[in-house]
Amino acid sequence: MSLYGLFRGKGSTGFGHNSTTDDVTEGLDLSGKTYLLTGCNSGIGADTLRILCERGARVIGAARTIEKANAACEAAPGEAVGVACELSEPTSVRAAVQAVKDLGFPIDGILCNAGIMALPERTLQHGYEAQWFTNHVGHFILVTGLLEQLTAEGRVVMTASYGHRMTYAEGIRLDDLSAEGKYDQWQAYGQSKLSNVLFAKHLATLLGPNQTANAVHPGVIVTKLTRHMNKFVDGLYMAVGPALFTKTLAQGAATQVYVAVHPDASNVNGKYFADCNVKTPSGHGSDAALAKALWERTEEVVAGLT
Repeated sequence: MSLYGLFRGKGSTGFGHNSTTDDVTEGLDLSGKTYLLTGCNSGIGADTLRILCERGARVIGAARTIEKANAACEAAPGEAVGVACELSEPTSVRAAVQAVKDLGFPIDGILCNAGIMALPERTLQHGYEAQWFTNHVGHFILVTGLLEQLTAEGRVVMTASYGHRMTYAEGIRLDDLSAEGKYDQWQAYGQSKLSNVLFAKHLATLLGPNQTANAVHPGVIVTKLTRHMNKFVDGLYMAVGPALFTKTLAQGAATQVYVAVHPDASNVNGKYFADCNVKTPSGHGSDAALAKALWERTEEVVAGLT
């Protein structure tokens, strides 16, 4: 339990910074429900897979390769089936969409958990900055391809980040999605996470009356996602972070699990959560016009992909 969590306490939901996936699902029976989870094989995705299975849900676990997905699902304490989904490759994402459809299960929730962070060098994927393309476009193709599979009360959860505030002054550089201007690894990451927030915000306006889409900040957790951090900063963080504010994997996964399955979150739509409670995102993250513009620009990007 971090000192920060003790100071923050719990919010109106009864959960807070130190709440775990076990806490937010206590007493819930998810038997008969099916969830699609990206990034199921490591980090908070692995704990999300664990708790959903333990509560009786069927999980379709997606990872970058079928080997990683199958290994994670075979180790899960319940019913889980693996699917390959490399988010940076549209052909892989589209194949994953078809694979999920072929399984024939109505989907009660899509948890878009996977992502990459802070690539030190400008990297392009299909002509676009890799973090934005992987974190946003990959999940855009996946979710929009499966909307017909979503149940009448289905939920979409986008794992964003507090880092969505670290983006460029204009929020999303819709005219420079290839980062041809000056590249900054954290601003590029922030743009991708802001895109996750805005995707959920606009998707919420397109769903059925009892369906929801929300974005979450999981908190600060030491996972493979941090592998591109500066070694000094990472070392200092590892020395003092755990005692001060770092979350465990079960605490980091709690918010996305709460939003995906808890009854009290069933009517919350188009919001941004942190520590299992609704929070206010950045100004850009609250901008409905920017969310719509991003959606339309992403549709153009996807239409141009082979």
